[in-house]
Amino acid sequence: MAIAQEKVKEAIDKIRPSLQADGGNIELLGIEGNKVKVRLLGACSGCAMSQYTLKMGVERFLREQVSKDIEVITG
Repeated sequence: MAIAQEKVKEAIDKIRPSLQADGGNIELLGIEGNKVKVRLLGACSGCAMSQYTLKMGVERFLREQVSKDIEVITG
């Protein structure tokens, strides 16, 4: 089943304010199958907790909002 890009964009837009509050941001680079490729920007890009943010924050939220099969990868 293809992941709907619009649903992913909407979910990422919901996450964005939390990242921006910490001086960061997120960019959707693309979707291949169930893999959602993103890039963390600003303060988030160099943060030691960035992988935790991606897996326990972004990936978990996208699984709740879009599809339980989503895997978030960095680009």
